[in-house]
Amino acid sequence: MPEKAILVSVDTGEYDCDISLDELSELAKTAGAEETARVIQKREAYESATVVGEGKLSEISELCRLYSAELLIFDCELTASQIRNIEDAAEVRVIDRTMLILDIFAGRAVSAEGKLQVELAQLKYRLPRLMGIGTSLSRLGGGIGTRGPGETQLETDRRHIRRRIDKLSEELRELEKRRGLMRSRRKKDNVQVGAVVGYTNAGKSTLLNLLTGAGVLAEDKLFATLDPTARSVELPDGRNLVLIDTVGLIRRLPHNLVEAFKSTLEEAASADIIIHVCDASDPESAEKAEVTLKTLAELGAAEIPVVTVLNKCDKISEELPTDERTVKISALKNEGIPELMLAISRNLPQTSRRMKLLLPYEKAGLSAQIRQNGKVFSEEYTENGVLIDALVENALIKQMSEYIAE
Repeated sequence: MPEKAILVSVDTGEYDCDISLDELSELAKTAGAEETARVIQKREAYESATVVGEGKLSEISELCRLYSAELLIFDCELTASQIRNIEDAAEVRVIDRTMLILDIFAGRAVSAEGKLQVELAQLKYRLPRLMGIGTSLSRLGGGIGTRGPGETQLETDRRHIRRRIDKLSEELRELEKRRGLMRSRRKKDNVQVGAVVGYTNAGKSTLLNLLTGAGVLAEDKLFATLDPTARSVELPDGRNLVLIDTVGLIRRLPHNLVEAFKSTLEEAASADIIIHVCDASDPESAEKAEVTLKTLAELGAAEIPVVTVLNKCDKISEELPTDERTVKISALKNEGIPELMLAISRNLPQTSRRMKLLLPYEKAGLSAQIRQNGKVFSEEYTENGVLIDALVENALIKQMSEYIAE
């Protein structure tokens, strides 16, 4: 049975409270909670002890009893003392937006790296929120100020968490180094990469499955994909492109999570082209696209060419404007895919060119050079030489230009 939850937000005018609460409701649903009510209080600033005012907290406590709620979800980050004070007043469990997202991430991580990233983010979030006396009793030794029971349980917990954070960070650095080597290898082998990015639940995994048959989990839920998947696809001009699925983005993604998933998101920063998937049927589509582009800019991916994919067009009736870098599709109904592939090949930086060449027999060895980093589509032996249809990398184009077939 889903847990009954009440959503709480304080509207300080910093962001659109209703939109943020709608997103929190989707997150709660994804985590397995059922929204029974939502409470919004307009305030100039958060109440330091309980976030909401005393009267509003009494109202929330009444609602908890009225709806038999088991959980309060706050649409902001809470401190340890705030959680304790609210739980004492409402007598139900209290979590905040970050804890909710971390819970979803913990349930969705599949790969070793994904699990490490989630655990690291959880521990970093938990460390400053450990409740207890503090550091005053943690010192051991002789002299004034050091007598007492020695190390407290709180300090033991802190020490264990810090040690675990260090170990996880080291393991992730090793995985990141390996990922960096794979990226270098792809560059060396002249493999071009396309990163599939976008807001969570925009249809990235459905599109990747359609284009490559990757078999990635695709659900109508937030953060269905946490682990990057790489698959190769052939473009209309004969070039191969490795498509990489990335973790979905979200408004006000907590800093710890951005840090933890940086290695995954960095796939976008090192890509040759970005395929930005938007849910065209979402009324907030423009704002969500802005969130994605802003995050990409922060990762240093602002200069990479972007193809915008307006997905779920089967759900809308109005006509959407398109251009050379904007394509309408329905990944679910397999519509608009040829146009998308054409747009990707047009905007993907040219590292090779398709050429028809007539190589004299004494120069037939050049075909081996073409094969090394390019691709041969057909080869025909004629009386004048080898007629070859091939994808030739840029470094060889000048050398091959004298053998272009008429």
